Amino acid sequence: MPVGLGYDVHRLVAGRKLFLGGVEIPFEKGLDGHSDADVLIHAIADALLGSIGERDIGHHFPNKDERWRGVSSLVFLDEIAGILLKRNAAIENVDATLISEEPKIGPYRDEMQRKIAGALNIQPSQIGIKATTNEMLGFVGRGEGIAAMAVASVAFKKSSA
Repeated sequence: MPVGLGYDVHRLVAGRKLFLGGVEIPFEKGLDGHSDADVLIHAIADALLGSIGERDIGHHFPNKDERWRGVSSLVFLDEIAGILLKRNAAIENVDATLISEEPKIGPYRDEMQRKIAGALNIQPSQIGIKATTNEMLGFVGRGEGIAAMAVASVAFKKSSA
C-alpha cells in the first residue's frame, strides 16, 4: 500500500488569524505564510502528494502565484483530491500530528476532521488528528511557531477498461 509523509512548519506572528485543519482558532497570533498558512493541512497535502509520487505542495501551489495568496488551504486538498482521482488513487487514511505548546486543539478536533474529510471527499473516520507539545524545547517550545507531520496511505483502483 503506497504511503506518503508530510511535514510543515510556520512561524507564529501577530496580526494574522490562526487556521488549523481548516478551522479558525481563537488565538492572539496566526501563522505566517502566503496562503492561510494552515500547517496541518500543508503536512497532509504533502503526505497525499507523496503517496502517489507527486512533487510537493510548493510545486503545485507556489507561493509566488498570486492566485493562492490568502486562500484557504482546504482548496489545496480539494485540488489534490482531483489529482488523486486522475491517478486512480483512493485515500485509505490520513494520520496527522500538530506540534505546539498552545493553543489547545481538543475542542476543534472533530470540526477539523469534518472539514478535511469534506475537502478530500472521504469519511471523517479516515482522518486521524492528534496534538502534542514540544516540552518547551526549541522554536515550538518557545511559542515561535507550529509544526505538523502527517502520513497518508492510498490504494490504486483497478481501471474498468
